[in-house]
Amino acid sequence: MNINLSINYGDLQLKNPIVIGASNIVTDVNNLIKLEEAGAAAVVFKSLFEEQLQLESLQLDQITETYSDWDAEHSTFFPPVRFAGPADHLRQLKEAKKKISIPLIGSLNCVHDDAWLEYALKMEDTGIDALELNFYNSNIDFETSSEEIEAKQIRTLELLRAGVRLPLFVKLSPFYSNTLKLISRMDQMGVDGFILFNRFFQPDIDIHKEEHHYPYNFSNESDNRLALRYAGLLHKKIRGSIISNTGILHGKDVVKMLLAGANAVQVVSAVYKKGISTISTMLHEMEEWMKKKKYDSLYDFQGKLSKENLADPFAYKRAQYVDILMKADTFMQYHPKRGEIENRYDDY
Repeated sequence: MNINLSINYGDLQLKNPIVIGASNIVTDVNNLIKLEEAGAAAVVFKSLFEEQLQLESLQLDQITETYSDWDAEHSTFFPPVRFAGPADHLRQLKEAKKKISIPLIGSLNCVHDDAWLEYALKMEDTGIDALELNFYNSNIDFETSSEEIEAKQIRTLELLRAGVRLPLFVKLSPFYSNTLKLISRMDQMGVDGFILFNRFFQPDIDIHKEEHHYPYNFSNESDNRLALRYAGLLHKKIRGSIISNTGILHGKDVVKMLLAGANAVQVVSAVYKKGISTISTMLHEMEEWMKKKKYDSLYDFQGKLSKENLADPFAYKRAQYVDILMKADTFMQYHPKRGEIENRYDDY
């Protein structure tokens, strides 16, 4: 049986649906080569952050100005130095593009519109195959309205879509009043795909030291439920591709997302936890499942369990949630001896 794992990812044709998400792993050229050999269909390079560039520029200014006008004979002890900006990141992109034959996708995270466009155009010139835009807003004030946040992101997207020729993907957080409405608006503007969803690093508190710390939290399999639900709601409702992110650790997780309606997935935690070879394992698990089900192509079952293709009108609505709550005793059992509640149907 000849299994075809190829799939469309926006305007990119991929050999399979497993894409390596942005992380420090991909900045090592040797890792890039190993990821391609293990079967990865595309790689998203580590994000370029405008805030990081601003911080580095400020730190350089502080160093060079430390001894300004030290005395009448020395205005400074340092030779003239100009901050390189994103040059090093762009150099890494060019080098990475030369080392692999699979698509390389740049990742950009900015604050100001002029920086979004400037850096996007510079990244386009490196030869990358597409650009991923990280849209999120981390509010610390009580004044900014949801309308203002969304309007700013729409303006940024309009600017980038008009100026950048590359396929554009938008990576969103789920924290909108109506995420589906925003995705629909962006889809109509020509976005080629949506990555669902951005996983944020949240601070924790060390109660012994009484200070904040920032643990690196890998995703767990249960973390993919939200992306799965939105994939099922969006299938056949938008033109752009649907890419599920977070909690994709096994081949069966990829299958679940495709059944819901996703085109592809992004994987990071699985590689950190299990090593680069886990990509090959995931692809093998997918192929074995497809053989068992007698599917020749991903398109044979993509979206089979989406809202679009289900006869049950309540499958993706609140009524399903209420029904599960009413049947909670069926799925959960309390063990007095262990003092804990056990999920009797882990795969439910």
